[in-house]
Amino acid sequence: MAPSTARPRRLQRRASTSSNSSSSTSPERGADDDNDSFMLQANDSQSSLGLDISPEMSQDDSLRRQYEEICRVSPVHRLPAELLIHIFSRLSAPKDLQSCMLVSKDWARNSVGLLWHRPAMGKWESIHSVVQSIRKANKFFAYQDLVKRLNMSTLANAVSDGTLMGLVDCKRIERLTLTNCTKLTDISLLPLIAGNRSLLALDITGLDQVTEKTMMVVADNCLRLQGLNVTGCRKLTDESVMAIAKSCRHLKRLKFNNCVQLTDNAIMTVAAHSSHLLEIDLYGLQSLESPAVTALLMSCRHLREMRLAHCSRLDDSAFLDLPNDPEMPMSFDALRILDLTDCGELGDKGVERIIQTCPRLRNLILAKCRQITDRAVFAITKLGKNLHYIHLGHCARITDVSVEALAKACNRIRYIDLACCSALTDGSVMKLASLPKLKRIGLVKCAGITDRSIHALAMGEIKNNKKVNGISVLERVHLSYCTNLTLEVSFHVQLMPYQTLLTCSQGIHQLLKHCPKLTHLSLTGVQAFLRDDLLSFCRDAPPEFNDHQRDVFCVFSGHGVARLREHLKAQNTYHSGSDSRTPSVVNGGEMGIDDPDDQNIDSESGTNTPIMNVNVTGTHPPGMTPVAPGPTSANHTALYQQALQINNDWAPQMANSTHAYMQGGGPGLSQSAPASTSGVLWIGGSANAQTQPIPPPPPMHAHGHGHGNAQQVTGMLGATVLDDVDEGDETFGDESELMND
Repeated sequence: MAPSTARPRRLQRRASTSSNSSSSTSPERGADDDNDSFMLQANDSQSSLGLDISPEMSQDDSLRRQYEEICRVSPVHRLPAELLIHIFSRLSAPKDLQSCMLVSKDWARNSVGLLWHRPAMGKWESIHSVVQSIRKANKFFAYQDLVKRLNMSTLANAVSDGTLMGLVDCKRIERLTLTNCTKLTDISLLPLIAGNRSLLALDITGLDQVTEKTMMVVADNCLRLQGLNVTGCRKLTDESVMAIAKSCRHLKRLKFNNCVQLTDNAIMTVAAHSSHLLEIDLYGLQSLESPAVTALLMSCRHLREMRLAHCSRLDDSAFLDLPNDPEMPMSFDALRILDLTDCGELGDKGVERIIQTCPRLRNLILAKCRQITDRAVFAITKLGKNLHYIHLGHCARITDVSVEALAKACNRIRYIDLACCSALTDGSVMKLASLPKLKRIGLVKCAGITDRSIHALAMGEIKNNKKVNGISVLERVHLSYCTNLTLEVSFHVQLMPYQTLLTCSQGIHQLLKHCPKLTHLSLTGVQAFLRDDLLSFCRDAPPEFNDHQRDVFCVFSGHGVARLREHLKAQNTYHSGSDSRTPSVVNGGEMGIDDPDDQNIDSESGTNTPIMNVNVTGTHPPGMTPVAPGPTSANHTALYQQALQINNDWAPQMANSTHAYMQGGGPGLSQSAPASTSGVLWIGGSANAQTQPIPPPPPMHAHGHGHGNAQQVTGMLGATVLDDVDEGDETFGDESELMND
């Protein structure tokens, strides 16, 4: 009789509908439900996707044959739950999942979890539908138990306690996001969180009415909590945070930004009980002191990100108090991001200790740490290729020497901000221009830089008169209040024994031309660009700006950059267009460009020959954009005239413009005019003499000569007095952006 019972026993296998694994999104089954097994058949020769026939159907031959025919015609009925769920998970549209639920009960059981895993809560109609389905008495599934992620942040401050009360039955939420739902209070949060043992992440950013009552409920119920973001919850106290730290032992990410009542007691308790911590943000905790930071570093050895911006009481001791045993040096190799913005008491010694103990830092933010000097920057160079992001804005005591060393040692820097570092000049920016991966650079209020720096940024690293890194990857350039920048094209003529050397200064022009990925260019307060035809391509000023700030606002972004590029090209301000040869820069053999149209570039010639700078396209009123000629003498004047006469390609347009410019009473020559140093173009001797005489330039007072180079004359444009609009705080974005990669 055994053989006669074996086959019916095999036919009693029910439909495989669910998985008991923790990752399944289907409704839970009973303890004896083992329908997900692939190998229930006794005969190994039978397919694991065997016939699924209920006991009732096995007793009726006709129904059995009917079911077998269905499975023969449609094998999908034999697929186990795991495969069905995986297939359904590929459907992104909720309507498609709803259609799947209407096919059969099996499909409904395996698709309903995906549909309700993260219900859409972006519209009031969706919220009403979700609440009604949960509250429905005769519902086919327990929908409230299927909700794993709940995000109400789209409606933000329109969400009230009444809205949330309709969801208090959802006790298996794993991720609850209520960012900026400012009307919510303890009234709705307490019943929603109470009894929830599944919560892993809670984000209540901006809920300033929430008190420690809610946090105590979190501590009592959410023992699996891993992430907590209470940014801006100003009513939270040390007591509630300490309770969470002691109860929730799996915390990995904490954000206590602007929780102004928190002190060292809370943070040191977190350090003592959260050994798995990966990220902690303590922005704006004015009561935080150095011992708490030391405790965090000592106890949380897996810490990857630490943000301590505007913790004004921190000083060097936060890092100097770390144990320093030469035989067993302490190293926090996991730390990648450290933000110390506006920690005004931090000095060079603290930075040196940071670099010593955190050798693999990728992002280091020291903006407004005004005490640090070149010594700190030299220490940062030890990070080498690990450093990608460095912010030194408002560190006015650093100079070219350390920045040049930084560019040389850390050649993988992608983002650098040197806003308000007033001691910097063209030298350091030209070194930074050689960084092959540089995407964003901030030079706001660096008044010492000129068009020479911008041209270097456009060209990138040059070796043997060839660009090393190909197409520039530069995306965002912040040059607001760099008042030495101009829009003109200035020509400098040198007479060599057999050739004429023509130098063309095109800072912003070259930046736009050679940086195709450029999407942001800020030039606020730069007088040369406050022209109506250019401002038409600017984006609108922020609404909080006053009238004067609006008058000097000049930021090109997105399509505005492309339109500016085309506009300048259409006006023939690109003097290196398709009909002429591309100028290149030569400065002591350090810069140049590999131009297929001009292979006669010599970076070694003309470095000791005086240069006469002639502005041929200037349009600014007197005093606003001065011209900077080199040292003058009768011989230099003669050379100047002779050079113009033998220039076969450029002489006609340049001579006419120069003659009209000088005869028309152009701007006076200033001792503090911007230096003009950029592209160099070799032009052979001309057989056609210049017919129109060019008068010599008026006399001027020279500042002096650089060793082995043409005279460099630097200074400031006569821009209007500007209000103290602190654009130095702009962090590579639309006035405020932090890098998160």
